[in-house]
Amino acid sequence: MAFINDNFIILSETYLFSEIARKVAAYKEHNPSANVIRLGIGDVTRPLAPAVVTALHQAVDEMGQASTFRGYGPEQGYDFLRQTIVSHDFEARGISISPDEIFVSDGAKSDTGNFGDILGKDNIIAVTDPVYPVYVDTNVMAGRAGMQDASGAWNNIVYLPCTAENQFVPSLPDKHADIIYLCYPNNPTGTTLKRDELKKWVDYAREQDSIILFDAAYEAFISEPDVPHSIYEIEGARDVAIEFRSFSKTAGFTGLRCGYTVVPKNITAHSKNHERIPLNRLWNRRQTTKFNGTAYIVQRAAEAVYSAEGQQQIKETIAHYMHNATLIREGIEKKGIAAFGGVNAPYIWLKTPDNISSWQFFDRLLNEVNVVGTPGVGFGPHGEGYFRLTAFGSLQQTTEAMQRIAGWKL
Repeated sequence: MAFINDNFIILSETYLFSEIARKVAAYKEHNPSANVIRLGIGDVTRPLAPAVVTALHQAVDEMGQASTFRGYGPEQGYDFLRQTIVSHDFEARGISISPDEIFVSDGAKSDTGNFGDILGKDNIIAVTDPVYPVYVDTNVMAGRAGMQDASGAWNNIVYLPCTAENQFVPSLPDKHADIIYLCYPNNPTGTTLKRDELKKWVDYAREQDSIILFDAAYEAFISEPDVPHSIYEIEGARDVAIEFRSFSKTAGFTGLRCGYTVVPKNITAHSKNHERIPLNRLWNRRQTTKFNGTAYIVQRAAEAVYSAEGQQQIKETIAHYMHNATLIREGIEKKGIAAFGGVNAPYIWLKTPDNISSWQFFDRLLNEVNVVGTPGVGFGPHGEGYFRLTAFGSLQQTTEAMQRIAGWKL
């Protein structure tokens, strides 16, 4: 008799964005002529930078010649990309990271979800709330979350509320947490932590012998000087923090798939017999067993992001999305609705008017003005009464969406 992992049974049957896609498809089926503008899922719309496309073509040509063909690559990533990452993302900011602490992958979603493979089942998990659903769902799958109550909260997870009342700055846990997920700039709220606020978390983790899993997928959108681009800008973070990065939003790699994870060699955790075990070694073992490496042509494309031409082209793309973010935030505020984010991140987080629920707001926005966003409650219990819009559409789509919302009778 074969048995399943029962933890999958207690999960919601559909992932948040799959449910949104289902609702939109049903609406389109009944309203085929509707021009639906999608500002919900965080997928990019601008094409790859020319420098990236050139690198892809060159790498494909190499793969077509016997003398330059490559088969299996290193599971940790090619040295040419790892060294480039170290030089541009860390050494340029005065941060000491070595290439063998970099693990190239197919994206931050995979790595943040998979990192739990090397962590014990009995760890106490803490998450900011609202939160990117992958952090919670993968811990449910691993059996760390416990059971879900009527509000959607899991009884073995420590929730750190982030709402307008605390300016979306989470308080330190009132009880011990072993593993802490932080994402800044934040998805979904679009808000961030200043340097002194992030230092409190590093200090907490050092005092409590905890580990921070820090998702920095949106660091390229930071515009304010006192917002860290990496948690390793904070003294002591190398002892307690794993950092996840992505080329998806930064360089439009949602279809190419590339990211990386930094696992400093001095970060350790306890075995059952209380030995201190380096996580770098365990993550390397996990990756060499379960992952065959990111494609060579994709890694050459990622390398091109760091070229002078690539950096200029990427900055232009980011400026485009952040212009959209400004249009959305200003448009929402002109409508008399409280809006947050959109300054250091491509997400705008709004308070639903008249205390209507997140899903009610979703249905009205879709049915009455044909615009799609994401219900805040899908990101956790404290997301109820909020709603997320993304700046990843085209300028034309974004402008039209805000014109529709401006004339919307709420």
